[in-house]
Amino acid sequence: MTTAVCSLGPDDKPTVVCADWLAFCKYLRPTSVDLFYVDPPFATGRTQSGSVSTYDDSWASIDDWVSWLRERLGATLPLMKPSGSLLLHIDWRTSHHARLVLDDLLGPDHFVNHLIWSYGLGGSSPRRFARKHDDILFYAIDPDRYWFEAPMVPARSRRMKGQQKKATDVLDIPSLNNMAAERTGYPTQKPLALLDVLVRSCCPPDGLVFDPCCGSGTSLVAALKAGRRIAGCDQNPDAVALTNTRLAEVEP
Repeated sequence: MTTAVCSLGPDDKPTVVCADWLAFCKYLRPTSVDLFYVDPPFATGRTQSGSVSTYDDSWASIDDWVSWLRERLGATLPLMKPSGSLLLHIDWRTSHHARLVLDDLLGPDHFVNHLIWSYGLGGSSPRRFARKHDDILFYAIDPDRYWFEAPMVPARSRRMKGQQKKATDVLDIPSLNNMAAERTGYPTQKPLALLDVLVRSCCPPDGLVFDPCCGSGTSLVAALKAGRRIAGCDQNPDAVALTNTRLAEVEP
């Protein structure tokens, strides 16, 4: 199978391929990507294990992780349309490092939002406030031209009861519990509801969504369901197999 912008598998279903992010970038057309979303390794320093896959998230140092990310982000930027957007999904370990990288590569004036995904579930500690969110850094390729459609959420105030309002930069969406029907067994799987909001907000209809660390494939499934085109890869064969299975199940 060749790495193309949108490979087609059986029944003309879009597929992803097993490849490293950096290598895959060479096969994408310049200025072709509308939304670049990536949920890379978080530099947790441990092995991430699930029932269908395992991957090592250990790094010699945080500087090694930053260098790895910088090289790949630099290779991705020429693929972006001027109206395109970049969403980098990370957490407290590296968000400050990543923002400095993006400020350096794009410029601080290209920063749009520091989104908080507040997921709620998980343990707590007697030694600190419970860590219950991820960070999503939102940058525009051209601050004056990027496409955006504000998502609407139910209003909570008594005055606006029963109405919708524009979402804030805190996305209050539960993570997947162990009994969720959506769960695939892939570690670090993100909920479809979260990616649906991000894709519909930051990628125009029929636009191209690129995810080079697709993992369980949630971003690409959300994109396909929303009528967007997809390009994706992962260097983990288990992730690629799982993603292609999920993509094949998306109704046209």
